Amino acid sequence: MPAARPNTCDREGEPFVEVDPSGRFGRYDDLLGAGAVKKVYRAFDQEEGIEVAWNQVRLRNFIEDPVLINRLHSEVDLLRALKNKYIIVCYSVWLDQENIKLNFITEVCTSGNLRNYRKKHRHVSLKALKKWAKQVLEGLVYLHTHDPCIIHRDLNCSNIFVNGNTGQVKIGDLGFATIVGKSHAAHSIIGTPEFMAPELYEEDYTELVDIYSFGMCLLEMVTAEIPYSECDSVAKIYKKVTSGIKPQALNQVADPEVKAFIEKCIGEPKARPSACDLLKDPFFSQVSVDEAESDA
Repeated sequence: MPAARPNTCDREGEPFVEVDPSGRFGRYDDLLGAGAVKKVYRAFDQEEGIEVAWNQVRLRNFIEDPVLINRLHSEVDLLRALKNKYIIVCYSVWLDQENIKLNFITEVCTSGNLRNYRKKHRHVSLKALKKWAKQVLEGLVYLHTHDPCIIHRDLNCSNIFVNGNTGQVKIGDLGFATIVGKSHAAHSIIGTPEFMAPELYEEDYTELVDIYSFGMCLLEMVTAEIPYSECDSVAKIYKKVTSGIKPQALNQVADPEVKAFIEKCIGEPKARPSACDLLKDPFFSQVSVDEAESDA
C-alpha cells in the first residue's frame, strides 16, 4: 500500500513529509540516524501524542538480495511480537509498494545509542555503568528465556539505546536475531566482528554468544573504546578472536572486580554464565532491583 499524502491539517505547525496509510503516524524530515540498510526519521504518533522513530528501508537498493529483504521482514515481525521494557517497541509496519519501501514505527529513545551517548559523556560512575549493564542483561534474559529462545547475535553499543533523562537503556536492532528451538543451537556466521564470540565463526553456538557480546559492550562502556580498535582490518580481528587473544582495551580496566566480571562474560562457552546467572552475580550487589526498575 502506498504511503498517504502529507497531512494538510498540520500546515500551521511543523509539516509532515509523509503520513502512514492509517493516518496515525506522521514523518518529519529530521534524520535521527542512518545505516547501510535503513534510515531513521523523527516522527509523531498523533493518536498517543508522542514522538516515535520512523524506520525506512529503500528495498529497490536491495531488490537483488532476497536474503537481506527476508532479514528485514524478520526484524519487523520479531519486534512486533516482543513485549518487554528493555526491548525497543515496534508499533506498526507496512510495505509501500509504490515506492518500494519497507516502513516500521518504533519507540524513540531520547539520547540515541549508547556508543554515542558514552562518547558524549566521558565521566560516568561505575554505579551508572552497572545500572546500564543490568538493564541490558534483563533484556537478554527476556530474549533467551522466550519460547522459543531468541539469540540477538549482533549486540553492541550501537544497538543499545538510551533515554538519558532517566538512565533507561533498551536493546534494539534485532535484524540479525534468530529464533532457535529446544537445542538452543544456531548455525550461521553473522554479526559485528569486534563483538562476535569465537564460536560464532565455527557456526555452532548457543545464546551464550550474546553474553560474550555483552561482555564486550561492558568493556566499551567502561573504556569508551571499541574492542579491538588496535586492529585495522576485519581479518586481524578474526585472527585475534579465534586465537583467544583479548582486546587491548581490557588492559585499561583498572578495577579488578570489573575486569574479572568482563573476563567471565568473554570466557570459553562452557564456562560462560547465562544472563540469569550474571544478574545474581555479586557484581550487581550494590545495584538494587528497585533502583534499576526506577530507570525503566
